[in-house]
Formats: sequence, C-alpha cells, structure tokens
Amino acid sequence: MLQNRIDPFGQLIRTPARGAWMGNRGLLHDEHQQIVRPFKLKAWLICVLQFKGRHRTVMTANRYTELFFLDEATAFSAGHRPCFECRREAANQFRSAWVRGNPAYPFTEKTPIGEIDAVLHRERTGPPGTYAARVGELPNGVFVTFEDAAQLVVDGSLYPWSPFGYGEPVLSATDADLPVITPRSTVNAFRMGYVPQMGLQV
Repeated sequence: MLQNRIDPFGQLIRTPARGAWMGNRGLLHDEHQQIVRPFKLKAWLICVLQFKGRHRTVMTANRYTELFFLDEATAFSAGHRPCFECRREAANQFRSAWVRGNPAYPFTEKTPIGEIDAVLHRERTGPPGTYAARVGELPNGVFVTFEDAAQLVVDGSLYPWSPFGYGEPVLSATDADLPVITPRSTVNAFRMGYVPQMGLQV
C-alpha cells in the first residue's frame, strides 16, 4: 500500500481508500516508492483523475508523485489549489475568488498564480494553531480541528473526516472557537463564492 493519500492536515498517509481527485507537489518518492519529502514545489495542485486519455504508472521513478484526496475540500484544506492545465475553469474561478477575498494583497485576476502559491505556501508551512474561528462564521467546505480530529464545516455543523468518508454530524461545537485547518486565504476565497466539491450527502 503506497503512502500517497492526503488527509486534511496535508499529511501523506497509507490507506486502501480511493480518492476522487489527484494531486501534485512534485517528486516526493525514491526509486523504491518510499516518500522522502513532504513536497518539492510551492505549486500544490488539485487535478482530475482522467485527462486527455493520459495513463501513468503511479510512483514511477523520477516522475512526480501522484497524490489522492477523498474530495476537493480535503485537498484545499491540505493547501492545494486547482490545476491550470486540467482544470482551467476551476483554477480561474478560484483565483478570482481568492483575489476578491484577500484584498490585503495587491493582486488582480491577472496576477501570476505563482504569487498566490507563495502565499498559500507560507500559510500551510507556518506555525499550526494560529487561526481560530467559530464554526457558525465559517463557509461550507472549511476544515477545523475538534476533539483532536479533522471536521468538515457544512451549514454550521461538523462532520468528522476519514479516508473513506464522513461520519455523523457533531452539533455541540458551533459556539466554540476552533483551530481552522484550511489556509486562511482559501477560507476567504470560499467566502467569495468558490464552493469546493465535498464527498458528503446532506
């Protein structure tokens, strides 16, 4: 079992669960398919599973490491953003929402995506636990930590994450300030209308 699934904290884990999206952080594995680094690039991508009929052997030597996510919300929480090659429309929508949601940065919708990647990289590699918020104030698709576990925010309720899906909602934490896992600037993009795909039936 390969260590190429990603949890909402951005950690690479081993699980038989399949993912709905693929991701890319560059070459993370060695010739023995062992993970040797958490990332290689600052551009952390969310990609579709199939694109133009391309076929890859997972974790081929000297090729980028294929990563997999339960859903898009998990990928965003881990610090990724849509790929401009296989998901151009979503990538443009995210950049537009990100720029409108983060006016502190002098960016426009024509700003090179690498500048946004640099901000996301600082957020996902910074000190943990520096951003907290009340669940009722957060947009859908954001992850927080509650009872030492990643929980997805949907309509003010919390849904515990697992590689296989989500558990029953937790309703008792909506008045608490909880650590937010999803990068702050991505949360702001969600506030501006970007709605991530969530593997949850509500």
